[in-house]
Amino acid sequence: MTGFQTIALDVDAADRVATVTLNRPEVLNAFNRTMCEEMAQAWRAVKADDSVNAVVLRAAGTRAFSAGLDVKTPYGQPANVWNHEDPGEPLSPKWQKMWKPVVCAVQGMCTAGAFYFVNESDVVICSTDATFFDSHVSAGLVCALEPIGLMRRIGLGETLRIALMGNDERISADTALRIGLVSEVVSPERLWDRAHEIAATIAAKPTSATQGTVKAIWESLDKPYRAALEQGLIYTRLGNPLGQAELAATDTPATEPKLR
Repeated sequence: MTGFQTIALDVDAADRVATVTLNRPEVLNAFNRTMCEEMAQAWRAVKADDSVNAVVLRAAGTRAFSAGLDVKTPYGQPANVWNHEDPGEPLSPKWQKMWKPVVCAVQGMCTAGAFYFVNESDVVICSTDATFFDSHVSAGLVCALEPIGLMRRIGLGETLRIALMGNDERISADTALRIGLVSEVVSPERLWDRAHEIAATIAAKPTSATQGTVKAIWESLDKPYRAALEQGLIYTRLGNPLGQAELAATDTPATEPKLR
């Protein structure tokens, strides 16, 4: 899809995978208002495209996945402080109610607002050169929004350590794997291919099943345990007949599980 200034959106029709690429490598893929608006457009486009069953989220260049918000250009918040917007909302597939699975591929530096992308993805992998940290407190800023999402992925203790250490501690790829921030570490030259492989594997599954799974799990995070189970049961009753019908229509045999 053309027409974007700060990102690229491509669709592999054969594998039913869309790829969204952050494309401001000259500023370490920092996001400005334009990128935020274009990301929201991309998520909506992917959501509406029935030829797409899964998404890869990646970034151009080798130095950084993203440095977060571009602080050198004004974001353009309203004058009334109570009308200020969270830039993370348009960056988020879940805010756009886009339930197709997202595989995030991180290389180089990933800091501050870049965690919006990581927090909202379903599968996160990284290259061996990836480093994760949050620079907010080192710049005299309250680290509040990104940790809320990060806690759901790695827990309170690790989140507080990242938020409070600021620039003085970098989480390596190995540590990110150990604490559950990522699920796999690969060489830099394998990163994009491996992300596409994972997304293509997911995309080959019945889309009613995968989207229902993503929706059920993410929505459960905002509910008490019993309420989440009750809602999940409803989703199985709605989605299972659809997913099984899709599987039968493709006549696709079950595949052997792969070890990693």
